[in-house]
Amino acid sequence: MTENSKDYIAGVYRLKRAAAPLPLVFDSPHSGREYPDDFNHACAREALQRSEDNYVDDLFGCAPEAGGTLLTALFPRSYIDVNRSVTDIDPAMLAEPWPGPHRASRRSAAGTGLIHRTVRPGTAVYNQKLSVKEVSYRIENYYKPYHRALAMALAEAHARSGQFWHINCHSMSAAQPDFCIGDRSGTSCSRDFVHILHDFLKGLGYQVAINQPYKGVEILRRYGSPAQGRNSVQLEISKALYWNEEEIKKSSGYNALKDDIQKLISFCAAWADGRVAVDLAAD
Repeated sequence: MTENSKDYIAGVYRLKRAAAPLPLVFDSPHSGREYPDDFNHACAREALQRSEDNYVDDLFGCAPEAGGTLLTALFPRSYIDVNRSVTDIDPAMLAEPWPGPHRASRRSAAGTGLIHRTVRPGTAVYNQKLSVKEVSYRIENYYKPYHRALAMALAEAHARSGQFWHINCHSMSAAQPDFCIGDRSGTSCSRDFVHILHDFLKGLGYQVAINQPYKGVEILRRYGSPAQGRNSVQLEISKALYWNEEEIKKSSGYNALKDDIQKLISFCAAWADGRVAVDLAAD
């Protein structure tokens, strides 16, 4: 792996690159477990940990060895959520009017906008309103740096061959299919890549859905544009496969799932390498 000064900001993100990178990028925006000192939450830490995409960064940790680039957030999604629009701010959470543009979405109404209000129904994150200064600090020092790093990784991948394949990695509650592949209803990724992912995972014996129950949110909206060779999918993994949600720890299925994720990563690397070779031959 290679690393430069832009690849790591303490408490914010870590970017790991392959020695000979393919146009293949993975990012895990919700698996961070380094809680900032200024995160003055009122709820129990355990409640926030249950909202993490627990250890998804570790499940995909071998991506650079296979030729992929891996970006992981180090801060928790409950502090600020990089998979939301920067304008998705709930004014009811603030002690004063927001000075810039804001447009609260239905996710803000449900308590899971840019700044999470709740971690589950009936469990509030805060017992007081936040200041504009607090929210602005999180945007400038966590949200924007993460997106700059992801945009840089994707731009570098695209520059190598005029295309990239990007997998935005998440986990979901146990009462779902094993995997859900989201492509914002066909708008963020070429259909062939979506279907080869679906078929590969199904071939490993998993139940796989497309765009149900999750289609993808802000990260796919920003970076996916298949007509320009920018292919982004959201991959959700059921926690039932690897995680004990009550005890907040890995289950007995963790290592088997990690082995299968490594197979998936190797498959995606071979796909990307093959597509680049075909395009070079065509030139």
